[in-house]
Amino acid sequence: MSKWDKLIQRILTLPNDVRFEELKAILEYYGYQMKGPGSGSSHVTFRKEGHNPITVPKHRHIKKVYVAMVQKVVEEEMKNENS
Repeated sequence: MSKWDKLIQRILTLPNDVRFEELKAILEYYGYQMKGPGSGSSHVTFRKEGHNPITVPKHRHIKKVYVAMVQKVVEEEMKNENS
């Protein structure tokens, strides 16, 4: 199993120790573009045309609620790939 496959499987299990860089890699792979934080903010927004924006804090460990948002993206993209 490749590193990418392991990362996707890891996100699908909603772990507690996901790093920002991992979520960023997944979202960018699926075509989301990152917009840096505004003045004084620690959150970045990922946007993709036709999809809701996803805002994630740029912290060391990400809370499960943000991982769940990215998990939905992965599940939708996997469903679209298999269609």
